Amino acid sequence: MKLASSQQMRELDRQAIEDRGIPSMDLMERAAGYVAQAAASLTSRRGRIAVLCGPGNNGGDGLGAARRLFLEGFHVRVFLAGDYEKLTEDALEETRRLSTCGVTLELLDPEDPDQRSFVRNADCIIDALFGVGLSREIRPESPFGIAIDWIQSSHAAVVAADIPSGVEADTGRILGQAVRADKTVTFSLPKIGHAVGDGALYSGAVEVRDIGVPADLIRAVRCPVQTVEASFVREALPPRKPDGHKGDFGKLLIVGGSRGYTGAPYLAASAAVRSGCGLVYLGVPQGIWAVEAVKCTCAMPFPLPTAPDSPGLDDLSLSAIAERQRACQVLALGPGLGRSDALTELVCTLLRETEQPVVLDADGINALEGHIDVLDSRLGRVTILTPHDGEFARICPDFRPQGDRVGQARDFAAAHGCVLVLKGHRTVTASPLGNVLVNTTGNSGLAKGGSGDVLTGLTASLLCQGAAPVQAAAAAVWIHGRAGDLAAKALGPYAMTPKDVIARLGRAIRDAAEG
Repeated sequence: MKLASSQQMRELDRQAIEDRGIPSMDLMERAAGYVAQAAASLTSRRGRIAVLCGPGNNGGDGLGAARRLFLEGFHVRVFLAGDYEKLTEDALEETRRLSTCGVTLELLDPEDPDQRSFVRNADCIIDALFGVGLSREIRPESPFGIAIDWIQSSHAAVVAADIPSGVEADTGRILGQAVRADKTVTFSLPKIGHAVGDGALYSGAVEVRDIGVPADLIRAVRCPVQTVEASFVREALPPRKPDGHKGDFGKLLIVGGSRGYTGAPYLAASAAVRSGCGLVYLGVPQGIWAVEAVKCTCAMPFPLPTAPDSPGLDDLSLSAIAERQRACQVLALGPGLGRSDALTELVCTLLRETEQPVVLDADGINALEGHIDVLDSRLGRVTILTPHDGEFARICPDFRPQGDRVGQARDFAAAHGCVLVLKGHRTVTASPLGNVLVNTTGNSGLAKGGSGDVLTGLTASLLCQGAAPVQAAAAAVWIHGRAGDLAAKALGPYAMTPKDVIARLGRAIRDAAEG
């Protein structure tokens, strides 16, 4: 599903109004009708509805919704944050229409206890303070900041018009403070801020409504940021030949593990097998090989030589890895690898010399700290990185977790010619060509050690079976999240484990395949 930027929405509205001659009031009236409909669905008949408006066209949507709700019999009061003189032409017209029904637009007064009490004790609140054009921080002492505080201190259901006020439409960032909505009614296209960052949490259930912008104009909008849905995964899944044998479905080498970290490589290998990879080899330090040999009944663990008493892999492991890798299509490197100077050198050498696609995770990514030139040396070869915020900050010192995650991921992938999977709530997958895919599955039960290892094995498996790199990465994230949702439904987010997620990968893949 396309995710539009604020600039794209401004241009879309301009085209509809100026090029196609659609009256702006017609668009506003339709938007107001959908906002009113959403508020009515959350409020009992004759309930109290507070509408908080700004002077822009978003406020006009709220004013139009207030008029409709009043005529339907609800107890409605409308409060304007900001200056009456700054009302846009359309918002002013909505004010006139509202006044003919006998409803007054009240200037929000922070010192008025009656206004404050009505808002805080309302059954439903419509947030129409700011639309998608907001780009500045909201000061707490401003009328808008006070209005948001009143909304947030109420127990009412909250409907946001277009986007919750205070959420930056292009990034999902909170600009100082923001409204947390139960439902957001947006128009024509969803916005980036609805799907990523805190905006995804503050938007609640998002409804996208057609307000009369011509469909061909909407289809023509090219959105480099999109969400991943089941249909995307269905198309990304590599086909299974009915008469295929294990060699037809890929040969994968996973390298990882160290003393004290035997679970990570096992989880990655298990996920790769469960998601359809034909042959999965697991190279681990000889000191933990016996443990992995007992754990892995479907994958094929083998020992890698290391120096005596070495807790993990070192330069003695390199030739054995390279020999096994020559027979495989993909290398997954990093789960449970550990950190040392010897490991950093090993990872850097493998990245420079391996021609096959590489999925790099965990300590494989950490080894790039101070060695980003090694990643650049792989330009023209497939490299997928799957960092969480901490790992990404080590290789991208300018990264700001609460900033523009989509933009930062996109810039890094483009600068270094890799596919970047930036994990977290609403994981984003960025391609080197500037496209970004936002995931829509998953829950807090996945925030446990080992979940990333499952994703690594799943990503490498799909890549090994023939999925294109960006498709493999984004589809793996969706499947991983869907399996997590199934595990949470069965066990709850507290009790579920990465093994429970692996057990449900088959069901998650089937859900996508069957649509």
